[in-house]
Amino acid sequence: MAVFAVQIYSSESKPAPAQKPNIVIILADDLGWGELGCHGQEKIRTPNLDRMAAAGMRFTQFYSGAPVCAPARNVLLTGLHLGHASIRGNRELKDEQGRPVEGQQPMPAESFTIAKALKQAGYATAAIGKWGLGPPGSSGDPNMHGFDLFFGYNCQRVAHSYYPPYLWRNQEKIIINANPIPGHKKQPDGPVRLEDYQSDKFAPDLLISEAVDFIEKHSKEPFFLYYAPIEPHVALQPPKRLVESYPESWDPIPYRGQCGYLPHPRPRAAYAAMITHLDEQVGKILQALKKAGVEDKTLVLFTSDNGTTHRSPQDTVFGVGGVDANFFNSTRGLRGFKGSVYEGGIRVPLIVQWPGNVPAGKTSDFPAYFPDIFATVADVLRLETPRKLDGISLLPLLTEQTAQLQRPPMVWVFPEYGGQVAVRFEQFKVVRQNLSRRNPGPWEVYDVANDPSETNDLAQQQPAWIDKAIQILKREMAPNPIFPLVVPGVNDTGQNNKRPQ
Repeated sequence: MAVFAVQIYSSESKPAPAQKPNIVIILADDLGWGELGCHGQEKIRTPNLDRMAAAGMRFTQFYSGAPVCAPARNVLLTGLHLGHASIRGNRELKDEQGRPVEGQQPMPAESFTIAKALKQAGYATAAIGKWGLGPPGSSGDPNMHGFDLFFGYNCQRVAHSYYPPYLWRNQEKIIINANPIPGHKKQPDGPVRLEDYQSDKFAPDLLISEAVDFIEKHSKEPFFLYYAPIEPHVALQPPKRLVESYPESWDPIPYRGQCGYLPHPRPRAAYAAMITHLDEQVGKILQALKKAGVEDKTLVLFTSDNGTTHRSPQDTVFGVGGVDANFFNSTRGLRGFKGSVYEGGIRVPLIVQWPGNVPAGKTSDFPAYFPDIFATVADVLRLETPRKLDGISLLPLLTEQTAQLQRPPMVWVFPEYGGQVAVRFEQFKVVRQNLSRRNPGPWEVYDVANDPSETNDLAQQQPAWIDKAIQILKREMAPNPIFPLVVPGVNDTGQNNKRPQ
């Protein structure tokens, strides 16, 4: 561990803070690593996030907990990596006839979340935005996991539309559009008109209003806000004013829905507008903190659930939902997209702002990931958790007590998109793909610190790293019958050894 490790930080070395800081976690949806100005983006405007980075610390080697929505959120909230997490994929719930119903596979009731920990510590807690971890009334209901308030999309599938029929306030369904817009439609011919895919109530406006209201109501007590907007996840439905703020020359042809989701007359401008609208929401939260007089008392973390939307075999220009990631250089040369454990699928932004505690304008290349967020918040407040978390506290880095930490291996066990695993230790990352298919792929080894594009496979030169990854997975990969995955040499003997089809 010589590259990163020279000092271990002990949370027992300092007493609990006299004043509890507020905690705000903002989780973007499908935002690529290279889609922010502070990460080198040249086409899309993100002034608020760029200012946040200038006022705090930006991590250049930060990873999501998973390459898709639901498991990433589960890892973030529980502090457990995908080898231990209860939710490891986007598993839809279905009725007896096999038809989809509201929500995704629910988290078990006994899951211990960051919200439960903070609620026990006396915090007011809210989850606003997209949930995806269990329908209302189930064991995965947000109110079952430490949140006093939930407002937003419970079901990820409903969140495919920005003009949905309803949102949820706790267990109450709130009708917001009498004429909702479905999240999927093709328009093979005729003029594509923006108005055909809009309705009365634009859900993101309701979400940010609720978030600002929560901050105002609870500014006199410690609060935890988990804000999970749906931008820039498709469908492409941003405000018209933002679409018109980008060059018309970007879009010589409309997107007609051929790669899923909804058509749009100006798809590239629309995608940029989605990210700029996300940036505006971040700005409104930061302004609300300032207006309430709690900016200096609030730890704010901004990140994304996974990398940018992936390409589509149906089209040579547009990816899924009309996103043209190549046009925007959304991955900044990283390999892969959403759904992949290559860097482009899991390396995401992390920007941390905490005035007076986190110095301004700093950048860290320390490798970190979602499980570290729970561990960091627990360290800030000296909270005890009922089980060991899989992350480490980043507090010593954030407060510049040290430039180095011991980095335990980072683990991803992802049974979807063909079945994939990845382990990162030191500067190396070991990957295996297509584990659920008839012919699993070989082990691959990359020096991602020096080869972030993962172009030079070192498996032949470094077989010892494969052996090390196998040993780590044997230790860190717990059985999960709902999300099974067989990894040869790791768990392919004994019970539960059938490869899912």
